[in-house]
Amino acid sequence: MTYTYFDHNATTAVDKTALDVMLPYFQEEYGNPSSRHAPGIAARRAVDRAREQVGDAVGVQPSQVIFTSGGSEANNLFIQGAAGYMKPGQIAISAIEHPCVMKTAQELARASRGSWNLRRLAVDNQGRLDPADLDEALSHQQSGLVSVMLANNETGVIQDVSMVAEKARARGAWIHTDAVQAFGKISVDFASLNVHALTLSSHKIYGPKGAAALIMDKRLLLKPLIYGGGHESGLRSGTENVPAIVGFGVACELVKRRIAEHTTHISALRQQLERGLLEMGGTVFGLGASRLPNTCYFALPGIEGDTLVVRLDKAGFAVASGAACSSVNPGRSHVLEAMGVDPALARCAVRVSLGASNSSEQVADFLRALSAIVGELEQMSALSI
Repeated sequence: MTYTYFDHNATTAVDKTALDVMLPYFQEEYGNPSSRHAPGIAARRAVDRAREQVGDAVGVQPSQVIFTSGGSEANNLFIQGAAGYMKPGQIAISAIEHPCVMKTAQELARASRGSWNLRRLAVDNQGRLDPADLDEALSHQQSGLVSVMLANNETGVIQDVSMVAEKARARGAWIHTDAVQAFGKISVDFASLNVHALTLSSHKIYGPKGAAALIMDKRLLLKPLIYGGGHESGLRSGTENVPAIVGFGVACELVKRRIAEHTTHISALRQQLERGLLEMGGTVFGLGASRLPNTCYFALPGIEGDTLVVRLDKAGFAVASGAACSSVNPGRSHVLEAMGVDPALARCAVRVSLGASNSSEQVADFLRALSAIVGELEQMSALSI
C-alpha cells in the first residue's frame, strides 16, 4: 500500500539538500564550535554560516539569531526571559496560542502569585483576533508582554501581527510572535511585523528536528533559561547542535528560493481538497479568513475526528485530529472552543496539512477514500439503530 503524508504542520521530511550538507558534521567535521583548534574553528564557521542563512530568511542581522533546541524552548526563552527583566504587569496572549506559549504564560502568572496577570485575547468565529478585545486588554493594565501567533497550527488562520504590534508598542509592551507554522508557507519579515521577537523552527520547513531560533530586536534584554558557558550571546548555554543548526540554515536558504513555487502548487491542492469536502457536506474551519495555503481543518458532522484519523491511516493517509503537540487531549481543541464551535462539531475535526511533495492525484485518492470510509461508518450507524 502506498502511504500518503498529509501532516506537514506536525513535521516535515528533511530535504535531501539539507541532509547532504549536514552529514559531514556527524563524523568528519565533528569539532566542538567552542574549541579553538582547527576542527572547532570549522564547526564555528558552520554555525556562523547557518546564523547568516536564518537571519537572511527573515531580514535580520546574524547577531539577532539565537539558536535553541526547538520552538517550545524559544517561546519559553522570550516569555520567561523577558519577565525576568521587566516590572511585573500583564501578559496578553491570544486564546488560540500553541500550548508552549499558553502554558508558559499560565505558569508565569501562577509562579508570580498574581504579580503577572494573564489575559487571553478573544478571537472571532473565524479564528481571527478581536481588535476590540485587544484594545480593551491593553487599556486596563500595564501590558508588559504580548504574544500572538502569526498563523495558527490547527486552522492555519493568519493574524494581523503588525497591527497587534503597533497597539502593543503604543502601550510600551514587548511584542512577540510565534511564527513557527507561518515560516516557509508565507513571507515572514521581521521589520514588517514590527515585533520585538519571533520564533522559527527547523522541522516545519524541511529541516531537521532539534534546531530552532528566537529572532530578537537588538535592544531586547532577556534573562537566560539555561546557564553555563555563555553560548548564544549568553542567552542559551550548551554546546551547539552543529548538524541540526547547519541543516536549519540550509532549509532557510531553500525557503527563500522555493516559497513562491511551493505556495502556488500547494494552494491549488488545497482548493481541490476543499471543493471535495464541501461537496460532501463538510465544514471547513476558518474558511472566511486568510489562511496558510497548505492547511485545511475540517469536520464531517456526526463522524468523530479520531475515528476518521484511524480509518484514514489504515487506508494509507496520515492526517491529524488536531495539533501533534496537543495529542494528550484527543477530541478537544482549545482553538475551536475559542472560536465558539459547537463541541459536537469540534469532536469531528480533522486537519490536513499539505506539503511540496503532495500531488493532485493524492488529493483525489484521499477524497475517494474519505467518501468510502464515511459511507461505511454511516452504514454501520444505521445498522446499530
